Amino acid sequence: MSPSVPLQEMIRAIRSARTQCEERGVIQRECAAIRAQFRQADNGGRSHNLAKLLYVHMLGYPAHFGQMECVRMIASPRYSEKRVGYLGAMMLLDEKQDASLLITNSIKNDLSHSNQYVQSLALCTLACMGSAEMCRDLAPEIDRLLRASNSYIKKKAALCAVHIVRKVHELGELFAPAARSLLAEKNHGVLHGAVVLITELCERNPETLERFRKTVPDLVQIMKGLVISGYSPEHDVAGVSDPFLQVRILRLLRILGRNNEAASDAMNDLLAQVATNTDSTKTVGNAVLYETVLTVLDIKSESGLRVLAVNILGRFLLNNDRNIRYIAMTSLQRIVGTDHNAVQRHRGTIVDCLKDQDASVKRRALELSLALVSATNIRSMMKELLLFLSSCPLELRSQAASGIFNAAERYAPSQRWHIDTILHVLTTAGGDVRDETVPNLIQLITNTSELHCYTVHKLYRALLSDISQQSLVQVACWCIGEYGDLLLRGECQETEPVQVTEDDVLDALETVLQSHMSAPATRGFALTATMKLSTRITDNVDRIRSIVSIYGSCIDVELQQRAVEYNALFKKYDHMRAAVLERMPVIEKNSPGHTNGESTREAVKEVQPAKVKQAETLLPQQPANQVCDLLDLLGGSEEPLQSNPAVGSTVPVLPISTSSTAGGDLLDLLGGLEPTPLTPAPTVTVYEKSGVTLTLSREKQSDSGLTVTLTASNSTDSDISSFTLQAAVPKSVQLHMKAPSGDSLPARGAAKVTQMVVLSNPNKVNLKMRIRISYTSQGSAFQDTVQVDSFPEH
Repeated sequence: MSPSVPLQEMIRAIRSARTQCEERGVIQRECAAIRAQFRQADNGGRSHNLAKLLYVHMLGYPAHFGQMECVRMIASPRYSEKRVGYLGAMMLLDEKQDASLLITNSIKNDLSHSNQYVQSLALCTLACMGSAEMCRDLAPEIDRLLRASNSYIKKKAALCAVHIVRKVHELGELFAPAARSLLAEKNHGVLHGAVVLITELCERNPETLERFRKTVPDLVQIMKGLVISGYSPEHDVAGVSDPFLQVRILRLLRILGRNNEAASDAMNDLLAQVATNTDSTKTVGNAVLYETVLTVLDIKSESGLRVLAVNILGRFLLNNDRNIRYIAMTSLQRIVGTDHNAVQRHRGTIVDCLKDQDASVKRRALELSLALVSATNIRSMMKELLLFLSSCPLELRSQAASGIFNAAERYAPSQRWHIDTILHVLTTAGGDVRDETVPNLIQLITNTSELHCYTVHKLYRALLSDISQQSLVQVACWCIGEYGDLLLRGECQETEPVQVTEDDVLDALETVLQSHMSAPATRGFALTATMKLSTRITDNVDRIRSIVSIYGSCIDVELQQRAVEYNALFKKYDHMRAAVLERMPVIEKNSPGHTNGESTREAVKEVQPAKVKQAETLLPQQPANQVCDLLDLLGGSEEPLQSNPAVGSTVPVLPISTSSTAGGDLLDLLGGLEPTPLTPAPTVTVYEKSGVTLTLSREKQSDSGLTVTLTASNSTDSDISSFTLQAAVPKSVQLHMKAPSGDSLPARGAAKVTQMVVLSNPNKVNLKMRIRISYTSQGSAFQDTVQVDSFPEH
């Protein structure tokens, strides 16, 4: 191929290459020819060669050797060479390369050129790749061009000034007077550039924002002219006059009217006019309406105008375009807290969006539906949400179940309805619920003594029909163990009377113990329930003894330990069995060691995370004159004891006053534990911002490492999703972050997210940790970083 082939022939040769190797060969030969011609002092085809090199660059091949040629061509007096030279500079140069500084003087000269098109080339190049140093040097020239008489140059200069303000914030004051004068222009291109420049200035300087609030009447007049103007072929887009300028003006009005009543009042009539006169059947009309809605909701607008904005979003929900429905729900979610009643009017449409095929629309509809639940609509909304839960995608089940639990806890019309709702969720999506669901439900059941019979009958029937939902099976086993006597009586007035025998109940528990679907924790619940039934039935105690003895050699260590302890109760401590296995007392909601029925891992480290186990007794110190009903059977003493947790359910904190002999017997039963008092883990708050609080507690420390737990909570009125924690430590420290307990934080501190971090510090350097917090709230993503320079001491 000849070195001087035209650009079109080179493109044709490259496209006709059959393999990539052949294509590289063509390009390498052409690049070699271009290099050779660049070295020639008198080369008449420089622009032709640089154009070919730019095409090679567009294909992804190296073309850096053409940078200096760009600099030479920019300095050329010929317009054809300047044009290609400036284009090459924008493509091959950036502000990080020293070669870019060489064109500063050429750009300055061209900004004063008599030809407007040469000035335009210089303005475009500066706006594309101008560095901070170039911007400082050329800012006075740009300010001069903003005051020029040529509209073509002024619109280019305005956009170039935007780039300069973004690069060097303090230069904004230089352009403010000229930007103000540009609003008097009639040319739409100049107006567009002026509005963009003023928006940038207002966003970066509060003082400039106050100064430009005086321009609100001018902007209102410009906007009114666009809304009521007739057909203009130069600016009309699908029946809307210059929608690009309208959107820019609305965004600027939103910034100027935010937190300012005077500016907001001046634009209320205009916003109402735009909202009612804009055609919503076309995409451009919807774009203008959407910006109008955002402006209305962001400024101090009248209540009637806000209702109009919400109604526009309601119309968007009926649009066939999924993108429009998505942004409508995103906007409604932001204002559901402040304009709840207005959003409630569109509840039916929002619920219908749960049936949409698009996963993103479904997720937004779910979040908004959960936010719309209130005391007045709890029954109807919960019916729709439960229907959605039964058919929703797997990735949304956890979020849906969590939202239903929070709504039921906050607005439940009755305790029975609350229990029925949670059991429905467990039956439908028991494998996708959060870990704290089991202890929360157990606490709810213990506090509703009048529904014990109804609950145990309902859970027994659920257990017979399905043992695959682990959370449901755990709660069912716990209730059967606690209230098995009520189940055997068959006298429940709330449900149809069912005659249940002792063998039937034990068969159901044995099925759970032997099922391959049962998790180790679930088997622990079933074994403890079986043991508890030994004090609630009379004819099958030997069968229970046989079941328990079988698991004394179980491969699961914890289950084996429980079985051995229960065997000891049957043999050596049979006289204590009835007292040890008596019914659990009512669990107080705010009792020490519990929050909303959740077992606190900080208080007892041996409890499995977020799993509540039956017959688990936490025994911190209490005043000596208080006597525990259970341990009172063992006599009185002043020695505080701590029992090892048994598999089953959480017990509220009980004070201990026992005799030394009885206490020794009890400790002997549990494996000879030394009596040690429980001390809470030291905790410090490392982050508290926007309602999100993160605390750090020291769990244990060794000579070479440290284990800490990060606990996050949410005190705002809206749920937080996609919550993640990331940590970084010095290079000499090894970091291991275990799996978090969840990724969502319900509103008002309904639940917490915990994550354990193990730090290995063999060199014993000063420990520091940087934590990045990321989450999504009300459709917006947030990210923040905090540094921990000191850790709590024991």
